[in-house]
Amino acid sequence: MESNYAKAFRIIHATFGLTQTELAARMRINPSHLSLIEAAKRKPSLRVLEGFATAVGVPSALISLLATTERDIDSKSDKDISDLARALLRLLVSAQEQPQRSLGFEGAKK
Repeated sequence: MESNYAKAFRIIHATFGLTQTELAARMRINPSHLSLIEAAKRKPSLRVLEGFATAVGVPSALISLLATTERDIDSKSDKDISDLARALLRLLVSAQEQPQRSLGFEGAKK
């Protein structure tokens, strides 16, 4: 499976509106290291990937999902995948900001 972690990092970075310096400080890495990852000149180590997930409060599995490439999903364009990933990320971020509530489904037994 081919992954584009540069794309995933850029999407999440932009969604949270942090500067590279702010994000790198939260991740406890050098801003130039983050810049190289986002420019696809370096791949993140597992430690950096976990640090990134912790820094922005998202599951590392979401980062891997956002790193999915067009080859991984032949039926969708890279733009479609990125658009879906952004929408999912926004949903997850907004869910964190609001108290959890149960979903009411019609016909559900109480």
